[in-house]
Order: sequence, then structure tokens, then C-alpha cells
Amino acid sequence: MFRLTFRPRLLAELRHYDRHKLRADLFAGLTVGIIATPLAMAFAIASGVTPEQGLITAAVTGFIISAFGGTRLCIGGPTGAFIVVLYAILVRYGWVSLMICTMMAGAMLIVMGVARLGWLIRFVPNSVIIGFTNGIAVLIALSQVKDFFGLPVKNMPGEFFGIVKTLAANLPQMHLPSLLIAIACFVFLRLWPARWSRLVPSPFLVLILATLATHWSDLDIATIGSKFGTITAAVPRPELPSFRIEQLGSLIAPSITIALLAAIESLLCAVVADKMTHDRTDADQELIAQGLANVVSPLFGGLACTSAMARTSANISNGAQTPVAGIVHALTVLLVLLVAAPLASFVPLPALAAILVWVAVNMGDWHEFRALRRYTLMRNATLISTFLLTVLFDLTVAVQVGMVLATLLLVKRLTEAATVQSVDNLAEDPDAPPLMLPAQTVAIRLRGALFFGVADRIEAGCAAVAPGSKLVLFDFLDVIYLDSTALEAIERACLGLRSEGVEVLLFGLGAQPRSLVARTGFEARLGAERIVDTRRQAFDLALWREVQRHAALLQPTPPTPGADTH
Repeated sequence: MFRLTFRPRLLAELRHYDRHKLRADLFAGLTVGIIATPLAMAFAIASGVTPEQGLITAAVTGFIISAFGGTRLCIGGPTGAFIVVLYAILVRYGWVSLMICTMMAGAMLIVMGVARLGWLIRFVPNSVIIGFTNGIAVLIALSQVKDFFGLPVKNMPGEFFGIVKTLAANLPQMHLPSLLIAIACFVFLRLWPARWSRLVPSPFLVLILATLATHWSDLDIATIGSKFGTITAAVPRPELPSFRIEQLGSLIAPSITIALLAAIESLLCAVVADKMTHDRTDADQELIAQGLANVVSPLFGGLACTSAMARTSANISNGAQTPVAGIVHALTVLLVLLVAAPLASFVPLPALAAILVWVAVNMGDWHEFRALRRYTLMRNATLISTFLLTVLFDLTVAVQVGMVLATLLLVKRLTEAATVQSVDNLAEDPDAPPLMLPAQTVAIRLRGALFFGVADRIEAGCAAVAPGSKLVLFDFLDVIYLDSTALEAIERACLGLRSEGVEVLLFGLGAQPRSLVARTGFEARLGAERIVDTRRQAFDLALWREVQRHAALLQPTPPTPGADTH
């Protein structure tokens, strides 16, 4: 069912807007805009494009996500998670194909939002999310080794083994002044108190200090200007990429990767923001906004985007009240691009590398590796496999394998939780009055989710019915789910018992099992009179059948015609 409504959160917030909220939004938006400026340039350079493209991405997508999103305080823009994905696509397919991939991913996100698929984020297990988040953090840090050490490498490969080989070959040529600047910047970022960042954001401050130190020391350190030239202080006119229709087939897989990453990161960011503010996100509207932003961004030369966890947290901690803060953040970045862009040419690349390494260290859940001993082998295998595949091969493959392993773990858990056992007492609570079954009557109590993984257990439980039984009761009161394979096993058992002269009775079916029993025709084949609702009804019927059986035994045998009765 498709969604026909379009309700950005901004419209609802503006109905009760006042000058107090405006003041808070202006302060938070300006602060986050200052934080976003160096990050946007660093993300763009690491993704293989120019720093102004990062600023354009932050300005354009930050505005769209805040204006049309389903969250109140999330901040959108380029993020570190995209670096590895975008750089790999750029190296393999080129810039025009990267634009097309981003726009296709945006279209996918819009379709997901319109189709109300925001709830799907709940089906990505935590172990998979931690695995690929930590893997991306490692790749971000690895991609910055070149500038961190000042290595003379012009073009880095797009895959792990090529990166490691290139870095190892060039490591002896490290530039000591670049390394010292990078280390000093990283240590500064790590030691700068978080409470002071509300007044002076540490990434912005470290860029200013590193730029001044580099300029005054007259050291031969690579800067944005020496690599990219002067940053253009203008927003380019929107332009559609030229492509051939036959190209699209090969770009579907990378487009899905971008869409998947954008959806997961944006909705996870929304969940975190909701916990911090006790708010409630419209996940479908947020996906639509993310899609719009990713469709529009490449038209201006921008990159793929999503909501950024760190900038969203800074927005909340600085007192933002509404999506207006996100719009102010976008306008701040735009103002920096138009007014102060030429000054960015003097920013040293080792300082940007230090900022990205700092981002990578902060985005990873490294404590999860120390906590592996607390969890099961299968859960740990899912996390570690996703992590290693993300680092060594590809994010899409990592998520696919992680989801398969997580699914197998779920099947294993559901299988272990499902039980089929024979009982002679229908009382649910041991302290309740007993409902002891009559002789030659047995109950089979079914629990948990009954699906294809426990069909053999159902058959074994039913086959264990004691010889000589006359009535078997199937207790479905604790069954939370029933699939067609499990139902077929139950039907075979019921029909087999009836063929041997054993009567069967089902009771306690919930809404989903009862619907399946009716839709498959099993109810008609078994007989509707053999399916009752409550435990008490089943117990009373068992007693009644026992009374009938005894009455039949006590009834005198009629005389045989023609026999001597004297």
C-alpha cells in the first residue's frame, strides 16, 4: 500500500514557533554549521572529489533533509560512512556514473518511503550494524594514512589489498613535518574537552591552528590549494548527467549499496535522536527526504548524503528545538562557501586527515570486540564476518552475509525455543487446581513459533503418543506463529491418529494460526467441531467423551438373533 501523504516535520513545528525557539535554533545551527564545514571538505577529499563539492553537499542536502524530513533535529550531509563506498565507485566507474548511482539510490529511498518501508530497519540486527560500522571506521582511517604520513601517492586504489600494498611500498618516503602536524592535530582533538566544544568546535579550531602553524613555519606541507587549486566560491548551476540507458544495469548494485547505507544510517540516527529528546520520528517521511536530497545533490555536483550522528548530537546538545536549526546549519555552510572558500586553500591536508582519523575512532563501537566473550558463537560470527568482509571486500557483500548469518541465528533460536511435549494435566499454572485428563487421553502441548525448522519435532512428538490412547488434545495456547510446513506436519499427525481410531481435538489457536487453519482447508478436513477456543472447553469435551465411552461399555450387549437365551 503506497503512501499518498507528504508531511514534513517542519510544517508541524512552525505552527507553534516563537522567538525563543528561533534564538535556540540560530545558535545551534551556527555551531553545527561551523562543525560541518571542515568535515564536509575532509569527506569530499577522502571520497576523491574536490573540497567545494563537500561544502555543496552539506549545504544542499542539509537544507532538504531538514526542510522535508520526518525528524525534528537530525542533521543531514556527507558522512564518513560513505567515503569508502563513493571512492570505490568513483575509481571503478567514474564521476558521471557516481552521480547516476547517487540519483538512483535517491529514487530507491523515495520508493521505500512512499511504500512505508521505514520499519524494515528493525530487521537489521545489531551485530550486523556494529560489524559494518566498525569496518567502515577502519577503512576511513586506512584511507587517511597517505595524507597523515605525507606519502607521495597521487592515486590510491579503491580496494583494501591494493591500498595496503600501495601504502607499504611508499611508507619509507613519509614526510616527517606532515606526520608531526597530523599527530599534533589528532592529539588536540582527543584532548579537547567536550564541554568546550559547545563554545568552540574542535575540528574548526584545529583547522585554524594547523593552517596558521603551516603558514608561519614555511614547511613544505601539502594543502588543499596545492592539490586542488583555489576553491570556487560559487554554487554551480544544476546539470543533468549524460548517460546511456544500457549503463544503468551495471550501476544497480552500487546504487543499492548507497541506498542501503543511507537508509540504515539515517534511521539509526533518528532512533538515537529520539532517545535523546523523547521524540518520535516518521521513518517513512525521513526516507522520502533522504531520497530527495540524494536525487538533487548530484545535480549541483554534490555527493551522496545521509543523517550524521555526530552533527545531530551536537545539534541537540547545543539546544536546537526544530528543523530550522538544520536549515540554519546548511545556510552557514553555504555562507562559508561563498565568502571564506578562498581561505580554505591554505588548510593542510594532514590536518584534514587527522580529523577523519578522529571521526573514525569515534564512530566505531570498539568495546564490542572486548565484549565478545559475553555472547554466543553464532552472534560473534555474524559480527566478525560482517566486519572482515566490510574491510577486505565490499559493504554489500558484508551486509548480505551478515544478514544470512543473522537469519540462521534467528532460526536456531526459534527452533530451540519451540517445544512439543505430552502432558496429562491441562492446568497452565502448577499452583492452579489440576485438570487431570481421563485415562486413555493425552494432551500435546505446543509452544513457541512452529515453522519449517521444527516440523520434525512436531512429527516426533505426535508419534510418541502412548499406545491405546483414545483421544489426543493439541494445546495451541502458547503458539505465537504457525507456518504451512508445521501445519502440514500437524495435519499428517491428526489424520494418522484418526486412521488408527484415535480422536483428536485442537484448542487455543490464536488469530494467526486459526486464520491459516481456515485458509488451507485443514479446518474443513478435520471438522470444525474438533476445534475449540479454550482449555476448559477442551477439558470438558475430554470428560464428556470419557463418560460416553464408559456408558457404551456398561450398555448390555444385545442378544444375537436366533441364539438360545435360556
